[in-house]
Amino acid sequence: MPQVIETIVYAIDELSESAKDTARAWYRQHCMDHDWYDFVYEDFEIICKILGITLATTPVRLYGGGTRDKPHVNFSGFWNQGDGASFAGRYSYTRGAAKAIRAHAPKDTELHRIADEFQAVQRRNFYQLHSTIRQQGRYCHEYTMKIEIERDSPTWQPITEGAEDIVIEALRDLARWLYRQLRSEYEYQTSDQIIDEVIRINEWTFTADGERFG
Repeated sequence: MPQVIETIVYAIDELSESAKDTARAWYRQHCMDHDWYDFVYEDFEIICKILGITLATTPVRLYGGGTRDKPHVNFSGFWNQGDGASFAGRYSYTRGAAKAIRAHAPKDTELHRIADEFQAVQRRNFYQLHSTIRQQGRYCHEYTMKIEIERDSPTWQPITEGAEDIVIEALRDLARWLYRQLRSEYEYQTSDQIIDEVIRINEWTFTADGERFG
């Protein structure tokens, strides 16, 4: 015989603190599969363009047919050995980058420093340096970026002493910067306050012990 079983369900704000923690754990496990990092990636693309970095791309098939170019940017995180962020592409001098990056991110002193490093090392090499950045290995932190530096000198002048190391470290610093932005965004998106707000908006309900209902 069919039976009717009644279950009392609760909104997030009606749960005990321990039950809220259970509900939030459910959200973190099952509801973070969306591209929460899209905003960080979009901003990173803008920053790369300002600094003179052209990101490599790979074609990605769309649901409705056709393809789009996806920038070659990767990360893993956030608390295991080998976690980090990396990117692939090409770097060359872009005039006015130091000023433009300050206009885009006026409070980010790390980006200002990276832009200044590029500016100074390029000046010493008559703005002729360029580099290729490739991804290697199965991890994706900054040291998996294989970076090759060249100088386009019409008179075959060599790269000034120490310039290769400066460019390589600046590009790796940019990957480190990206990783910090991603970690900060993830921590924000998975904070108790934001999770509770999302649960309220979606009107999800839970049993008394915080298990998702329905």
